[in-house]
Amino acid sequence: MLATLKVRDLVLIEDVELEFVAGLNVLTGETGAGKSILLDALGLAAGARAGTRASIRPGAQQGSACAIFDLPRGHAAHALVAENGIVSDEDMLLRRTIGTDGRTRAFVNDEPIGVGLLRTLGMLLVEIHGQADDRGLFDTATHRKLLDSFGGHDDLGDKTAALFCAYEDARAHAANLQRAAQTAAAEIEDLRQTVDELSALSPEPGEENSLAADRALLMDAGRIAEELANALELLGGERGAEYALGAALKRLVRLKEEARTAAAAAERALEQSFSLAEEACRELQSLLSRLNVDSDELEKKEERLFALRAAARKYAVSADALPLVLGDAQTKLDALSNSDDALRKAEGDAATARAAFLASARRLSAARQIAARQLEGAVAGELPPLKLGHARFRVSLEPVGEEDATANGLERIAFEVATIEGAPFGPLTRIASGGELARFSLAVKVALSEASPPAALVFDEVDRGVGGAVADAVGERLQRLAKTTQVLLVTHAPQVAARAERHFRIVRTRDRTEVRLLSAEERVEEIARMLSGAAVTEEARAAARRLLVEAQTPPKRLRKRA
Repeated sequence: MLATLKVRDLVLIEDVELEFVAGLNVLTGETGAGKSILLDALGLAAGARAGTRASIRPGAQQGSACAIFDLPRGHAAHALVAENGIVSDEDMLLRRTIGTDGRTRAFVNDEPIGVGLLRTLGMLLVEIHGQADDRGLFDTATHRKLLDSFGGHDDLGDKTAALFCAYEDARAHAANLQRAAQTAAAEIEDLRQTVDELSALSPEPGEENSLAADRALLMDAGRIAEELANALELLGGERGAEYALGAALKRLVRLKEEARTAAAAAERALEQSFSLAEEACRELQSLLSRLNVDSDELEKKEERLFALRAAARKYAVSADALPLVLGDAQTKLDALSNSDDALRKAEGDAATARAAFLASARRLSAARQIAARQLEGAVAGELPPLKLGHARFRVSLEPVGEEDATANGLERIAFEVATIEGAPFGPLTRIASGGELARFSLAVKVALSEASPPAALVFDEVDRGVGGAVADAVGERLQRLAKTTQVLLVTHAPQVAARAERHFRIVRTRDRTEVRLLSAEERVEEIARMLSGAAVTEEARAAARRLLVEAQTPPKRLRKRA
């Protein structure tokens, strides 16, 4: 609730402080005393635009309006200020200053903020209903939430919104995969060609060097074979090195034991030399056999070598890296080929999410249809006692196509009114009369009394232009409304003022406006003044006391919803 309003140096107000209570709080006083200035100051503190009446008191350098709200810890305003890095406790202080140049500054808990954030906070905390009102009921953006709260299907609305977000995420994921698949189509073809080409080539690491060496040998095979044969003859022929080493070894083996022991080192050396000579002969013979090949072998090896080198140039790598190129291409091709499965799954998930959202949205639409008719009936029942029997109220549910559905569901919601018999329905703001506008707001608010009430409701002269039974009906409804949310109002009706929990009198003395909290006896005098005018009579005082006693009668219960 609004606990305190402090106003300093605004228009005719030098320095006033009003402390409000839960329930109904009224401000009364002569016309021109400055009651509306206080409501303008509250609107200024809550982020409303600084109008022409929000001016600095003559002689002052700065005006200010400060509203202190006492809020439960779970109130949405706490979460909003926390998101903006501002610490808050149960009390939340909104303050707005205005300079001589007309510029304003905004603060929350004495932390400077933008006016936009202050306005958003103000919409969570207070609704001011008057002729220039552009928020609360008169902001169509609030109608959907109010209808859902009235119908008791907030949870279904939240679920529908969550399912829509899940559908949007799934649809975006599928769209991303679709775009990736389209982009990858050309890449898949290139990868497939690479895999086919290199798989047919089957390159091996080190193969280029081996082929190059073989080619060099085969190109000079005749001369090399001749040299190798000569070397083999010198090494393994009848009088070659292998024969000489074997003969020398035999001679040492025949020596007597003492001599053989002395020549043991030489014998071992000869054995090693003989073994190496045998190995050299085998290697030379193997090399000769390699040179003794078919005449087409050189051509085959050259073709293979040239094919490897051509592939290496094509893919801008070394021939030894071609197996890696093949492996990478195969891996990418497999991944992209499997993307078709991923796309089909994503599209299936999106279809499932869409079906779940639409099913929930249809249930929500059905619930809204029922709630809309109930709300229309509830408001219609409140209009005649408020001298608005000619007015009609409608909840417009404009369907949107399933393709145009949003997180808000399958319809656009707006509260509409027709004030003249036979006239078409239109926005609530088409009500031209300020008094009718305030009373119509009251009727709707009473019907919505349990649907997301703000911390404070403010009405500016809701009883303007009415009296007698209508004023009493206004007061009774305000008193009922004040059972669920704090109500502040400016009034000229004694029937309304008598029902207040706290009563302030606004007095203008020469060049300034003062505010007085009235005691019980002072309330009798003020209500008597409102009944009889400047000359207060004993009959007026008696009538005032009677009104105050009757105001203590418990208000009628709200009608049950159909």
